[in-house]
Amino acid sequence: SEMCIRDRIKGIRMANTNAPFGLKPIGKLGSGYNSTGTTEYDILTGTTGTIYTGDPVKMVSTGGIAVAAAGDLLLGVFQGCQFTDSSGDKIFSPVWTTLTATSDCKAAVVDDPDVLFEVQSAATGSLTQTEVGLNGDIVYAAGSDITGMSSVKLSGTMATTSAQLRIMGYTKDPSNNALGTGSLSTNANMIVRIDEHFNRTAAGV
Repeated sequence: SEMCIRDRIKGIRMANTNAPFGLKPIGKLGSGYNSTGTTEYDILTGTTGTIYTGDPVKMVSTGGIAVAAAGDLLLGVFQGCQFTDSSGDKIFSPVWTTLTATSDCKAAVVDDPDVLFEVQSAATGSLTQTEVGLNGDIVYAAGSDITGMSSVKLSGTMATTSAQLRIMGYTKDPSNNALGTGSLSTNANMIVRIDEHFNRTAAGV
């Protein structure tokens, strides 16, 4: 019957959508509501590595920040920047373009160690509730020069050993919360906290 067909369709779980967006702040530990507070940091002239909104960043020994890679100690997540370009114009941008020449770039970074982020997993084939509590590094990929959005994902290699991100749970987004074995759970969105955080370590740079 038509009702049976509708019930069967409703029971079919669609595969997760492959649409990475980097790390998106969604809340804080302890149900804190303020997830968008940022601190201003310098990006020094000529800094290498394009940084997109949602990209994790690190502190560097020259006193500024740069885009982070797997294994780096993370400072936080980039939320855009402002600077004066070579023509003297004030630029507000969701992207820091590698090797930009400027003397006054200020970047907004979500750097609170207690902030929770949503991020898409690069894992394929099998994601279940057992991943909660494990750790994993980031997987960097260049973001979009059109939207300025990051393409960073969480590595599919997750373990109890130390890594950049701690998995706290799964998103409630119906487009990307399918779990289980097989391709259905590929690209699931996870909730994470930065575990290897610059503001929670005694060492400086």
